[in-house]
Amino acid sequence: MTDLFFYLSKIFWLIVQPDHFLLLVLLIGLLRWRRASSVVMVWGSVLALLCLSVFPAANYLLEPLEQRFPQPDLTQIETPIAGIIVLGGGEEAELSAVHDMPQFNSAAERLMVLPALMLRYPQAKVIFTGGSGSLLKPQYRGGDVAKQWLTEQGLGARLIVERDSRNTFQNAMYSREIIDELKQNDQENDLASGKWLLVTSAFHMPRSVGVYRQAGIDVIPYPVDYRQFNNQIQLGLNANMSELNVAVREWIGLAAYYLTDKTAVLLPKPFAHRSVQSKLQNTEQQMLETRHLETQNAENPKLDANSAEPQQVTPLLNGITET
Repeated sequence: MTDLFFYLSKIFWLIVQPDHFLLLVLLIGLLRWRRASSVVMVWGSVLALLCLSVFPAANYLLEPLEQRFPQPDLTQIETPIAGIIVLGGGEEAELSAVHDMPQFNSAAERLMVLPALMLRYPQAKVIFTGGSGSLLKPQYRGGDVAKQWLTEQGLGARLIVERDSRNTFQNAMYSREIIDELKQNDQENDLASGKWLLVTSAFHMPRSVGVYRQAGIDVIPYPVDYRQFNNQIQLGLNANMSELNVAVREWIGLAAYYLTDKTAVLLPKPFAHRSVQSKLQNTEQQMLETRHLETQNAENPKLDANSAEPQQVTPLLNGITET
C-alpha cells in the first residue's frame, strides 16, 4: 500500500508541478487556439512565466514552512540525546554512481552538518534514512552515497544506513523499526529516556516532524538548508521556478499526508518543552491560590491582614519560549 501511495504521488506531481502545469496549459491553449478560452490559457501562461521570471513567489510559500520550527540551541537542551536521524534528499545518487564519487545537490547541508553533530554527541546513535525517490531508476540510492561520504570522513563506523525508503512516510516507518531494534539491545536503557535530533531541510521539517510523531518517535527538530530570503525581486526564471516547485510540492505533501492519516495535523507545530510546561502549571496553580485568598478576604473583611495578604506570583512566564 505504501508503494502504491508512492507511485500515485509521483504521477500526480508530474502533472501539477508548476513548470510542467504551465507548459501543459500553454500546449493545450496552442492546440485549441481558435477558441476564446484557449487564448486566455496561452496568454495566462505567458504572463505567469513573465511574473515568475522577476518575482520570487516561492518566498511567500516557504516562509511559514521554514519559520515553523526554529533552529534549537543545543547548549540549552536538557533532555539526553539518544541519537540523530538524517533524512536523505541531498544526494545525487545516479551522478555519484556514474562518476564513482559522492555528488550532492542544494540540500547537501542535511548531510554536511552531521560530522559536527556527531562530534558534539559522541555516544549518540546515527541513522541516515534515504533510498530512491526515482520511478525509473530505483537502483540508485541516497543511502549508498551518504555511507560512502561519511566513511571517507572516518565516520562510517557509527552510521546506521537505511536505504529502502522512498518517501518521508517510509523514512519514519523504517526509522521506527531501527529504533525498536536498538532498544532491544540497549542494556543501559539510554534510548528509552533520550530524544532524537531530526535533521532535514527547513521547508521539509513540518511534514517530517508530523510523520515521525505519528510513528511514535520523540524528535527535536534541527532544520537546515534554508531557501527563503527577503528579496522582493529576483531576476531569473529558472531559480524562481525551481524554488516554487519545492514550495508547492511541500504544501501538497502536507495536505496529502494529513488526508491519508500519515500526520495528525495539517501543519505540525513545536511542542512546549517539559520544563516550560511544568512552569506554566506551577504559575497557574499559584494564580488559583491567589484568587482563592482574595475571595476569602472579600467575604471576611475581619480576616487578619497578614493571612489575607495575597501571595506574590513569581513571573515564571518571563523568558519562556516554545522549543
